[in-house]
Amino acid sequence: MLELRDVTKVFTTGTFGGTAVTAVSGVSFDIQPGEIVSLIGESGSGKTTVGRMILRLTPVTDGAIAFGGRDVSSFGRRELRDYYGRVQGVFQDPFSSYNPVFKVDRVFEMVRRAYLPGLTGTEWSQRRQRALEDVGLEPRDILGKFPHQLSGGQLQRLLIARALILDIEILVADEIISMLDASTRIDVLNILADLKERGLGVLFVTHDLALGNYISDRVVILQRGRIVEMGPTPKVFSNPVHPYTRMLLACVPQLTSKWEATPRNFDEAAAPMTLQPVDDDHYVER
Repeated sequence: MLELRDVTKVFTTGTFGGTAVTAVSGVSFDIQPGEIVSLIGESGSGKTTVGRMILRLTPVTDGAIAFGGRDVSSFGRRELRDYYGRVQGVFQDPFSSYNPVFKVDRVFEMVRRAYLPGLTGTEWSQRRQRALEDVGLEPRDILGKFPHQLSGGQLQRLLIARALILDIEILVADEIISMLDASTRIDVLNILADLKERGLGVLFVTHDLALGNYISDRVVILQRGRIVEMGPTPKVFSNPVHPYTRMLLACVPQLTSKWEATPRNFDEAAAPMTLQPVDDDHYVER
């Protein structure tokens, strides 16, 4: 459904743009209906840049992102609006995603005017209520409030509900639970798992391997802008092949043991930039 083909992003820096920085290099993977793909890597590895390119918030330098077989970068205004009706994103900081002077019902009304102007009042109310209930929120407790009157978990669920109200097919979830407490994290993860069962494809962007293992069907390991390992989550986590993946897994805290320093001993220079199969669906950079 959504496919990235050798996607590269180069930023220019400096007063006259004389310095080029490659944030993402030759990234290729796809997201199918009804699956969750975790994009995992350290801060600065290019995860958010990949998500922003999928949402066309950041242009692609080279390669292509295709949705339904069509290059997203070729979409005009009308096609782009239709695309956003099917592909949406939810980001890390829910507090910065809202205008503080707008109540929740006005936020939803803006979605209605932009994407669903043909709905009657009754149809709209039913759709809005269904979307809120899908994420565990009671409409009468939410709609008349300002963002500052709600918790971070409620605001993050609202962002998911705002996307669901459009009957989207792909959700880019970029570090959406990193600012939430532990109990609320599980609630949001379980919402994503439920949406997956209904056929939604999710790109789950995270630096937390434990969360990726909990939620995803496939995992893509990103290091300094390029994929070093990818495949079904059980295979990658039970048999990590690339040194970087092994290092990340070794750094995951264990409830049954005390802290121990883990050396960062992977050799980046030794790894050429090509993916080779470990088996039919598990790939690693060699």
